[in-house]
Amino acid sequence: MNKNISTSFRIHKIEEYYFSKKLREIAQMNLEGKQVINLGIGSPDLPPHSSIIQALNKNAVNKKNHAYQNYKGIPELRIAFSHWYQKYFGVQLSPENEILPLMGSKEGIMHISMSFLNANDEVLIPNPGYPAYAAATKMAGGKIIEYDLKEKNNWLPNLKKLKKKDLKNVKLMWINYPHMPTGSLATISFFKQLIQLAQKNNFLIINDNPYSFILNKKPLSILKIKNAKEYCLELNSLSKSHNMAGWRIGMLGGKKEYIDAVLRFKSNMDSGMFKPIQFAAIQALQVKPKCYKKLNSIYKKRQKISNYGYFKLYLFEKTTRAFCLGKNSKSL
Repeated sequence: MNKNISTSFRIHKIEEYYFSKKLREIAQMNLEGKQVINLGIGSPDLPPHSSIIQALNKNAVNKKNHAYQNYKGIPELRIAFSHWYQKYFGVQLSPENEILPLMGSKEGIMHISMSFLNANDEVLIPNPGYPAYAAATKMAGGKIIEYDLKEKNNWLPNLKKLKKKDLKNVKLMWINYPHMPTGSLATISFFKQLIQLAQKNNFLIINDNPYSFILNKKPLSILKIKNAKEYCLELNSLSKSHNMAGWRIGMLGGKKEYIDAVLRFKSNMDSGMFKPIQFAAIQALQVKPKCYKKLNSIYKKRQKISNYGYFKLYLFEKTTRAFCLGKNSKSL
C-alpha cells in the first residue's frame, strides 16, 4: 500500500470478520480433500420450502421487477412481517412505520450502531456472544462493556450485578435470545426486569432474535412486554427459520422514531432489496406452522446425534488430558 494513503481509524480498530477468515480456511481445506465438517457459523444446509423458490422464479421473470426499490421495502412485505409478528409473537407492529426490512439482520447491527452511537458511548455486549456486536460498536466509535453470561444463570445476564454498575454512559445493550451459541431462552419475567433497568438508566435494548423458531415451541419477542417499544428494538431474520441464509432477508421492529433514525442511515447505504426476493420473503412468512415443526424434527434428530458425538469427544479429551497432565491437574 502507498505509504501516503492510510486506511481509516475504523479499520485499525477491527480485524477481518472471524467467520470470513474461517470460511476461507475451510474452503482451502476442502480443496485439499480434507472434507471438513463445519460446526462454526450457523448456515442451514436444507433448502427453503419449494413454494418460496417458486415465488422467486415467478417474480424474477416479470420485467417490471428489476428496478430500484423502496428503501423501506414494498408495502406487501412490511404487511407480511406485521402479520407474522402478530400470529407467532402476539406483537402488533404497524407495517407503515414500525417495521424496516433489511438485507439480513446482520446489516441491521451496523445500521443501529451507526445511527445511535457517538464517540465513547458505552455499549453492553454479551460474552459469549455474536462477534458482530463488538465489531459494529468499534466502527461506530463506541466503547465496549462486556457482561458475562454463565451457565449457572441459564446464560442470562446477572441483573443484580448490572444494577450495581455505573450505567449512566450506556447507550445500547445487545441481547440475543434464543442465545447464540448456547440456545438458552429468555423469559417474560427476565425481559420485564431488563426493561426496568433500561428505563432507569435510559438506554436502548436491542434483542437479536433470528433463532426464535429453532428448537423452540414458543417464539418470544421482547416487544411483547408492555411499553417495550420505548426502550427496545428487535431484529429478526428468515435465515435460520426458513433456511434462507444466503437470501439476506431480515427486519427491524420497534418504535417509529427509532425506525426512522435507522432508515436515515440505511437509505444512504443501499438502494433497496431485489423485488422478487421480497415476494419470496412474503411467501416464506406465510408458510404453515407444520413447516417449522418439520424443520425442528430434523434438527432434533441431529441434536441427539451431535450430543452423542460431543460426549465421546469429551471422554476422549478428558482421558487424553489426564494421561498427559496427571490425574490431579487443575486443568481438567
